[in-house]
Amino acid sequence: MRTTARWAATLGLSAAAVCGPLTGAAVAAPHAAPASLYAPSALVLTTGHGDQAATATPERAVTLTCAPTASGTHPAAVQACAELRGVGGDLDALKAQDGVMCTKLWDPVVVTVEGVWQGKRVSYERTFGNACARDAIGSLFAF
Repeated sequence: MRTTARWAATLGLSAAAVCGPLTGAAVAAPHAAPASLYAPSALVLTTGHGDQAATATPERAVTLTCAPTASGTHPAAVQACAELRGVGGDLDALKAQDGVMCTKLWDPVVVTVEGVWQGKRVSYERTFGNACARDAIGSLFAF
């Protein structure tokens, strides 16, 4: 039950982070110019120990906004946004960096990404063999 409550809280934070900035647009006049020329890019990233998000023990959640500038609670927001832009937002295209060596110890770590990337809905989950393999991807999941 504790895990369910944590993930429910994480999803609540996701909804607030993604939908919160959008609520101001509904109040604007019908013919008003858009507040920004950038498509929204606001994500909530989580990490936890386990094979899948539904059963994993949550560890941490951060927010990441990439448009118009990098911000959020992610400790390396600028680098994380650059990595996402480098793969066109395709999270499956993120690969381990050259020269990074990790053990084969099986201690599964799962990451999730929920939100909006350049105006398109994102819902992503990936399991890594251990924390080293997760962090070898770059700064996006290293929080």
